[in-house]
Amino acid sequence: MQDNIPIQVVAPTTRRTRQTRVVWGTHVVTVGGGAPVRVQSMTNTDTADAIGTAIQVKELAVAGSEVVRITVNTPEAAQAVPYIREQLDRMGIVVPLVGDFHYNGHRLLTDFPACAQALSKYRINPGNVGKGDKHDRQFGQMIEVAMRWSKPVRIGVNWGSLDQDLLASLMDENSRRAQPWDSRPVMYEAVVRSAINSARLAESMGMDGNQIILSCKMSGVQDLVAVYRALAARCDYALHLGLTEAGMGTKGTVASAAALSILLQEGIGDTIRVSLTPAPNEARTQEVLIATEILQALGLRSFVPSVTACPGCGRTTSTTFQELTQQIDTFLRDQMPVWRKKYPGVEKLKVAVMGCIVNGPGESKHADIGISLPGTGEAPAAPVFIDGEKRMTLRGDTIARDFQEVVERYIDTRFAVPTEAPNR
Repeated sequence: MQDNIPIQVVAPTTRRTRQTRVVWGTHVVTVGGGAPVRVQSMTNTDTADAIGTAIQVKELAVAGSEVVRITVNTPEAAQAVPYIREQLDRMGIVVPLVGDFHYNGHRLLTDFPACAQALSKYRINPGNVGKGDKHDRQFGQMIEVAMRWSKPVRIGVNWGSLDQDLLASLMDENSRRAQPWDSRPVMYEAVVRSAINSARLAESMGMDGNQIILSCKMSGVQDLVAVYRALAARCDYALHLGLTEAGMGTKGTVASAAALSILLQEGIGDTIRVSLTPAPNEARTQEVLIATEILQALGLRSFVPSVTACPGCGRTTSTTFQELTQQIDTFLRDQMPVWRKKYPGVEKLKVAVMGCIVNGPGESKHADIGISLPGTGEAPAAPVFIDGEKRMTLRGDTIARDFQEVVERYIDTRFAVPTEAPNR
């Protein structure tokens, strides 16, 4: 009988791309070229409201967004950008700002040099920089400003605002084929070609190809996968991923996770954004949370300690494990802004909160620190496992508080940076 082949984890593919540097002051975010996949987000405030926009940028940055995009659509918005940057600097928020330009970007970047200088990157949509003869001229104006201030650009094609002249040309070309394609592949080709042709046009104007990032946003999972596979096969520019108009709640979350995970596993994508429609009164930071969870679930990056938790069944009629899981998860996330500096590596911590004896002890042993709560009919005791060994048993009405204290002590013991002894 032939031996079985050892089962191995298949790591995400590595795709070599050009590397872009998004800079503000001395803070540099590298994109592509082997750098970690970066998390981006976008404000939904009126950019002319400099204080409100700065506050939301800060919230997104604290949540884990490494680059934040803001809308620059009016002279008032352009005038506000330097003040937004100033407010962020005062708050110690060094996150780079990206200006999102459509239709009139060539004028705003030219007429408001302080805005052009305060931004760290420009997003250009080749589908709406102008039609006919105006297209290349107005696109060129934006590229000239980017080169003048040494700013990278993201050339972002969106199938909802695709260059109609290019699409019409490809439709005509398709009609002359012996066996014409269906309309959908023609549209895919138009999206990909728009991005690559625009990047090459920018390079022909003198822009360094390492200063260019491409994106081709689609709103369907399979559409996005098909387009980005083609885009990655045809160029080596760094790529920004995002399922545009993903939707709200579970639909938007699941669709984004499905599309981005397929591509990231194949090594496609250097930055990502989860484009969620927020529920009423929902924090804008939710899109950042989901983006970081996608990268962490794939093993590409670690942002916060992970909590393995029991889903519950008939053995776990008590809500204690649910309450403890929520409490520990919230506690770990809330502490991360401080812990990132105080406890290097704490984001790799693995915690288990389990609800009964079936899988509880086993999962707890696999975690760095875990607790197995009693299920229905079990003895009212909760063994705690640390580094794979049972270290204590918690009892009584204060199990949740006691376990949180155990977690805090463990983190301080394992991740605290040793202080140097004073010289004598």
